[in-house]
Amino acid sequence: MSKEFTIRINGRDLSAQEGETVLDVARRSDIYIPSLCHLKGLSPVGACRLCLVEVKGVSRLVPSCTTYVHEGLDVITDSERIQKCRMVILQLLFSERNHTCSVCVSNGHCELQAIAENLGMNYVRYPYRFPALAVDASHEKYAIDHNRCILCTRCVRACQEVEGAHTLEIIGRGVHSLVLADLDGLWGESQTCTSCGKCVQVCPTGALFEKGKAVGQMKKRDEFLPYLMSMRSLNR
Repeated sequence: MSKEFTIRINGRDLSAQEGETVLDVARRSDIYIPSLCHLKGLSPVGACRLCLVEVKGVSRLVPSCTTYVHEGLDVITDSERIQKCRMVILQLLFSERNHTCSVCVSNGHCELQAIAENLGMNYVRYPYRFPALAVDASHEKYAIDHNRCILCTRCVRACQEVEGAHTLEIIGRGVHSLVLADLDGLWGESQTCTSCGKCVQVCPTGALFEKGKAVGQMKKRDEFLPYLMSMRSLNR
């Protein structure tokens, strides 16, 4: 039986279980912490850094999705320092690639767009890079638009941890990183892809999408992940 802890978030004493993260407890308690890389059912990686929080006794901000609870943990999820850091991260995400919401297939169903609206982002202070990135539409059912990718690795983890195909991987370094199939091949020519579509459903932006769908039909359905993972654990 897992241990129970009492932690404090924004001055509230909350019950937490051993093995939970700060983000787990916050979301269960209806405390808003933005995140793009985290998704229940996938391993936490702390890639996007939008979920940074303050922890009493720690000088730096820490990602709440990879910070595990312990007795007496005292957390602040919203402060001027946190707001400034989140805004910088968000603006850098928009400036790094070509996120033009008005012509995106996921306009109105994009988590990046929703967080920008929630945090009140109305301009980008950094110069846009405008990289010339390709769209791989070689797959029969799906396509990947690298212009919309934020490198959250949700698709990579879903492909590896849930489907077990290991088709998708991050290739390159820094701003030159891309999500590619079979170590730099065309997705439609992949020998490992099972065409399950899990990667498409977990993508938070319009980077991965299903062909032939209108913008209004592009809402992602990632609810299958917690159910699938819990069923697998019961059958082990």
